Amino acid sequence: MILFGSIIGTACTGGNKKKDSGHPYVVATTQMIGDAASVIAGDQLEVDYLMGPGVDPHLYRATPGDFSKMEEANLILYNGLLLEGRLSDILSNLGDKALAVSEGIPDSLFRTAYDYGNYDPHIWFDVKLWKYAVRSIEESLSDLAPQFEQEFKQNLENYLIELDSLDQFIRAELEQIPANRRKLITAHDAFGYFGDAYGIEVKGLQGISTMSEYGLQDVSRMVDFIIENDIPAIFVESSVSTRSLESIIAGASQRGHKVRIGGELYSDAMGPPDTDEGTYIGMFRHNVITIVEALK
Repeated sequence: MILFGSIIGTACTGGNKKKDSGHPYVVATTQMIGDAASVIAGDQLEVDYLMGPGVDPHLYRATPGDFSKMEEANLILYNGLLLEGRLSDILSNLGDKALAVSEGIPDSLFRTAYDYGNYDPHIWFDVKLWKYAVRSIEESLSDLAPQFEQEFKQNLENYLIELDSLDQFIRAELEQIPANRRKLITAHDAFGYFGDAYGIEVKGLQGISTMSEYGLQDVSRMVDFIIENDIPAIFVESSVSTRSLESIIAGASQRGHKVRIGGELYSDAMGPPDTDEGTYIGMFRHNVITIVEALK
């Protein structure tokens, strides 16, 4: 509690520490946000993130080191929409020191998620929606370091062009999947925006959050759906246990239908740093290629 108070006190007084590099220090909660901030900031800011590869933000428990990072930060960027689970209340009370990147998205574009909160937080799986968040990130960085505003804006424009190319790539790749096979099954319902944006029917055994419970009836209904639609593959997630999907495979096998693991997708976290999958664009391309290869 003392540490929580220290963070909030820092936000209220405006007193900030800087890292040894001398650059303003920005901390993101997720890799997706950290990657976008790094692209826009270039070499002018130091960008860090809390939740690395394989980390589930819904269940995440912050460490003392995380709280130290947030206390030192000049700016904290987080997803919002309750994605950060137990951290959500703390982040929302940090005032101007913290920005929920989802705030820049019009409410009319959110998917409703009544079993979780008001809206589905997995906004990065629609590239056009994510562009709103990226613009919000640029604005917050320019407010933090206005002397670099023109550089940030140019980096943003270049990045938006790359995101448009990514969107076109996704649509072209998915055309390889026959219409009757465009059905994506994963452990939890992280890909709803992806399905809406790119014409894929999406089902997750668990709900929007991995904190959701599932039971035998949920498994049975999913097995029914797989058999009725002759689905050849389902997908594990890098940040979610494979146990739930193993029960689906076993249930389908008992009823004479063979369904396999089509590959591992990145849902709430990206790949390791210094890999293609450790970037937003590389992560998304990996997911799409994996889905297409398994379902086409």
